[in-house]
Amino acid sequence: MMFKNRIKSLKNKKSIILVLNSSKFQCGFLLLFVLFFQFSFAQDKKGKNDNIGTEVVNVVKPYTPTISDAFKVKEVPPTINEESAKKENVNYSILSFPVASTFAPAKGKAQGVEKGAAERLFNNYATLGVGNYGNVNAELYVTENLNNNEYLSGMFRHNSSQGGIKNVLLDDFYYDTKVDLMYGSNEQYLTWNFKVGFQNQVYNWYGLPADFGSTLPVTNGLDLAYGINPQQSYNALTANGSLAYEDGVLNDITLDFAHFSDAYHSSENSFLLAPTFKFNIADEAIKTKVFVDYVDGSFKENYLGTNTSPINYGFINLGIEPSFVMNREDWTINVGAGFVYSVGKENDTNKFYVYPSLSASYNIVSDLMIFYMSAIGNLQQNTYKNFADNNPFVSPTLNIKPTNELYDINFGLKGKLASTVSYDVKASYIHDENKALFRANDYTEQETNANYGFGNSFQVVYDDLTTMRFYGEVKADLAKGVTVEADLTVSSYTKDSEQEAWNLPAFQFNSKADFMITEKWFAGANLFYVGERKDRQINTDIVYVDVPGPITLDSYFDLNANVRFKYSERFTTFLKANNILNKGYQKWLNYPVQGFQVMVGANYKFDF
Repeated sequence: MMFKNRIKSLKNKKSIILVLNSSKFQCGFLLLFVLFFQFSFAQDKKGKNDNIGTEVVNVVKPYTPTISDAFKVKEVPPTINEESAKKENVNYSILSFPVASTFAPAKGKAQGVEKGAAERLFNNYATLGVGNYGNVNAELYVTENLNNNEYLSGMFRHNSSQGGIKNVLLDDFYYDTKVDLMYGSNEQYLTWNFKVGFQNQVYNWYGLPADFGSTLPVTNGLDLAYGINPQQSYNALTANGSLAYEDGVLNDITLDFAHFSDAYHSSENSFLLAPTFKFNIADEAIKTKVFVDYVDGSFKENYLGTNTSPINYGFINLGIEPSFVMNREDWTINVGAGFVYSVGKENDTNKFYVYPSLSASYNIVSDLMIFYMSAIGNLQQNTYKNFADNNPFVSPTLNIKPTNELYDINFGLKGKLASTVSYDVKASYIHDENKALFRANDYTEQETNANYGFGNSFQVVYDDLTTMRFYGEVKADLAKGVTVEADLTVSSYTKDSEQEAWNLPAFQFNSKADFMITEKWFAGANLFYVGERKDRQINTDIVYVDVPGPITLDSYFDLNANVRFKYSERFTTFLKANNILNKGYQKWLNYPVQGFQVMVGANYKFDF
């Protein structure tokens, strides 16, 4: 096929007349070709001859096939008549012929995490141990679920010794028996419990001074010592309850009551009611603790009977402690304050106190290093019961009043040195007004004295005390079934009126280790150290040229160990050794402790 295109160019014209004698397909092709040349002519127009002229271009093109000439596949392929297609039957057979092979593929084994068998938990247990010095330790705990939410439990504890400490003239046995009953409920949004208990303790004031009887003939001194009845008994009836509610203004409430008495007709009642309210203000949770702390008691007479009138004491502390928590990125800040009004039986003891209640923590490196600090104050309600729990050898003639804990400021770091090693270090600065200190009573060697009046009891004195303290603690899981922990406390005291910070050590160290030897054998050990302490005591029958100064109580180590054999999931036997170093150190002035002690026993767990 041939076709001819005639192009005419006119002078001073930018248009092109195109005559096409071809199909639309050819027209489009030539249109693109002409536009290309038009662009070229436009660039070279300047400097050219304006008289272009007329030319005829003949284009000869060979045969170009069209779609109509192409072979077309039929849309519907021809079908084969199934009847005309001959089917052949194919028979398969297996030729059983052995093939020798040396390839033996190894079976794969999935790698999994070793999972130990879940230990069965029991609701109840009983423990009994006996040892030298006539020591007996017994415990029984039982609980029963009344329904899905409510439960009833009971606890019995007994710890006693028949005594036998070397070079002690007076009886040194003791008994400590306690029974508790609890009823409670755990619901979705409400948890509460109520507990009542009774405790009986029997101790002996066996700690006579080393020079006791020095002002008397030897026989008279011995007769005086043997005539002392050193026994003292304490009885405590307690009732306490707690309630916690998730959704509500009342967040929780605590209730404590105790009636405490002794064999010398001393009596004390203490009561604490402390509800905590929680509500939101501007998207911040505000907590407010309100408390009523009450104590009232009396002693039959003063020390040594110099004043036969009874000692009465009583205080009621009314307080409110609002606080709120702010969370800002890695910071957590608790801001609050305490306001307490204390009312005493004597009008001149009524006072109003304001305390700081601030704490903050900052995640320096996630849970590896956390900085924390706090500044907290409080009015500590002192009671006869608390003093007797800390030192059962106090005389029933104490001066009792609250301790004004002005502030306790501390800074510290805690976190992890490794995945299984944690630490906690902090420094504290504490200032207390009327800090309670135990100090030995002075004495006379008169037959008319009370049984606690021969230098074998302690009083409570008060002083304004400033304490600087460093504390460090580390805990580690060294291997499977091996855990260790240790802590160190270093303290420095600044006194106001007293010569020394009586019976407060400057150094204390505690350490503990537990080992799982096998799945049935376990062992543990703990070592603690208490540094030197100071006390003071004089015999008022002696006229001293120079009044004796403070007495130094030696520091001491105490090493204890135990071995346990788990016979079954229910039954375990144990062997305990206490004071392995067999040191007759004095925890309190004139009061040596029992030497090396051994106890064997068993523990049985069960369900009803």
